[in-house]
Amino acid sequence: MKEYKKAYIAGGCFWGMEDLFRKRPGVVATEVGYQGGQNKNPTYHNHPGHAEGIEITYDPEKTSFKELLDFYFRMHDPTTVNRQGNDSGSSYRSAIFYQNEEERVEAEEVIRLVDQSGKWPSKVVTTLEPWTTFWPAEDYHQDYLVKNPNGYTCHFVRFDDSESFLR
Repeated sequence: MKEYKKAYIAGGCFWGMEDLFRKRPGVVATEVGYQGGQNKNPTYHNHPGHAEGIEITYDPEKTSFKELLDFYFRMHDPTTVNRQGNDSGSSYRSAIFYQNEEERVEAEEVIRLVDQSGKWPSKVVTTLEPWTTFWPAEDYHQDYLVKNPNGYTCHFVRFDDSESFLR
């Protein structure tokens, strides 16, 4: 049986992030939800302090945590505090929820590479937060842009794979 890993990130509205990540090589599943907040069992209308984020299940033989982060920093703007597109507030913050010291160190390394690249107009403001319970969002949020192909998203690939921060 294959051993998959999970990564937890936030970067604005979870719909667009999920839609882009689901298509990445090595990603076997995605789920949108809430993380890093103050209440148990958060909902769309009651998630104080929680970020809208995604849980990414991936095959470590086909992609790595650093490769997922590389794409993450190319598909959302990590230089805006609590904002992506038209969405603003702490729910839309850029955050990496690391599960262990190795992930924290790798996230710091990728952030350094992103900052050194000069591709963004200012420094990365993505927070590194210890993993907390990931609360799946309501069913109508899951696979939202598959169910609603013309639905709102503020996410798009700003730099393609040839512009990886890891090169």
